[in-house]
Amino acid sequence: MLKRRIIICLDVKDGRTTKGVKFQNNLDIGDPVDMAAEYYRQGVDELVFYDIMASANGRGPILDLIARVASQVFIPFCVGGGIGSLDDIRATILAGAEKVSLNSQAVKHPELIRDGARVFGNQCMVLGMDVSRDDDMPSGYRVYINGGRVATDLDALEWAQKAVELGAGEIVLNSIDTDGTRDGYELALTRMIAESVSVPVIASGGGGRPEHLVSVLTDGKAQAALIASMVHSGEYTVRGIKEALDKANVPVRL
Repeated sequence: MLKRRIIICLDVKDGRTTKGVKFQNNLDIGDPVDMAAEYYRQGVDELVFYDIMASANGRGPILDLIARVASQVFIPFCVGGGIGSLDDIRATILAGAEKVSLNSQAVKHPELIRDGARVFGNQCMVLGMDVSRDDDMPSGYRVYINGGRVATDLDALEWAQKAVELGAGEIVLNSIDTDGTRDGYELALTRMIAESVSVPVIASGGGGRPEHLVSVLTDGKAQAALIASMVHSGEYTVRGIKEALDKANVPVRL
């Protein structure tokens, strides 16, 4: 059986790691380079770095910071935020990323997924999705961009399927409603998307205890779980989380 992955997310604002709840009230929690090195030492499977202000501020990725983080980790490293062209993708990969995550820019320029997949391969192209419950949408969920600040007319399920058709090799599915709450993932949302696309879905938003990861990796059908607050707080370590998953018969790399 395929091993399930534990992925830690570093949300970065003005060069510092930050964390909020439901995309609001963000606090500075440390240096992303130091934090990346520590989580690599703990045995995390992958690392995701999101520049949460890049798209909103209309700028590209911070390549020197990406390179400094990449120098500390020898695991798959995904970078998102402000990547709006093939040149941005190329520069980000050359700075040390294995994958790029397109979120706002993918909505504004869907052809970037297709072109990026053609040039760099589907495995490099990750669709980032920030979604929130909305009964007006066919699936019950609406897509948001610019760090969750701007609502779109896109239905979450339709957009996920279209992005995979365009060439996205993976989806990071973040629930705005549960983000940072540590009350558990959006299982219905995760399961709906995971069962409707042919690529791995990474659940994001709401992980607070190991049992939340067990639920989303089994009932939620996710291939990986993204965590932030539960390890940033120091309450849990990667090793401790993996041991709990192993005890629950969820296959992980120990």
